[in-house]
Amino acid sequence: MVFHMKTTLVIDDGIMVRVKEEAARSGRTMSQFVEAALRRMLESRPPARQPAPLPTWDSGGANVDIADRNELYRVMEDH
Repeated sequence: MVFHMKTTLVIDDGIMVRVKEEAARSGRTMSQFVEAALRRMLESRPPARQPAPLPTWDSGGANVDIADRNELYRVMEDH
């Protein structure tokens, strides 16, 4: 079973006139024409790039075990 979603779009009057003309010229409904145009646009986009890896650094080792709340508080109070 195929489901279609209805939606409302606000489209510039000049663009809408052209959409109606092109849809009629191609023998398609406006919905078919707009869907085909959107599909072409979305398929022509390059795939999303993976983000660059985050930088890392050597902190020189842990000064405190942050899982040990009492030790963490002691170190924070000493500084």
